[in-house]
Amino acid sequence: MKHAGERRAVPEPEVSRETHQKLNRFLELFERWNARINLVAGKDAEAVRQRHVADSLQLLPLVPDGAGPMADLGSGGGFPGLILAMALERPVHLVEADRRKAAFLQTAAAELGLAHVRVHAERIEAARLPPIVVLTARALAPLPVLLPWAAALLAPEGVAILPKGRQAMAELAAAEAAGWTMHAERFKSSTDPEATLFRITGIRRAGE
Repeated sequence: MKHAGERRAVPEPEVSRETHQKLNRFLELFERWNARINLVAGKDAEAVRQRHVADSLQLLPLVPDGAGPMADLGSGGGFPGLILAMALERPVHLVEADRRKAAFLQTAAAELGLAHVRVHAERIEAARLPPIVVLTARALAPLPVLLPWAAALLAPEGVAILPKGRQAMAELAAAEAAGWTMHAERFKSSTDPEATLFRITGIRRAGE
């Protein structure tokens, strides 16, 4: 396993006026739905903007250029996949097994005019996706659980961008102990000083 050295800072994401307008419309829609189906616990629109939206947008500078498809696993209320889709034109696949949350994602994508977004209301194992160039997952599972999904879904040149909390390095060590090899770059989170953003390529299980 190859590791980058110290955690590097991520450049400030550049977001267009049109994307800002979509984010504002998203927050209005999110607040209405959150009151009904509890997309995230007890958060008003401003708290969602400061915590979840900013946490998602900080991944944008780590996304490589290109038009290849992206997938977000366990999209929940749209973080980070739907947020990133507002700033990107590439195909974005949102995988969310909870039918109510998937219905919200479908509604939000339609109302925001995100025709390049497709919602898969099913478990990750059942989703039929094209070879994925960029894969994200936030607050879904530890690395030893995420890596088999990433290895199965990513194209050979694909990259996984995974925000992690204070146990980031322990998860990386556990993945290595489980036989996974990869190149993992580390970046500082701009929303949580104890969090790390991983950008991972070359994911392989040892011996494969």
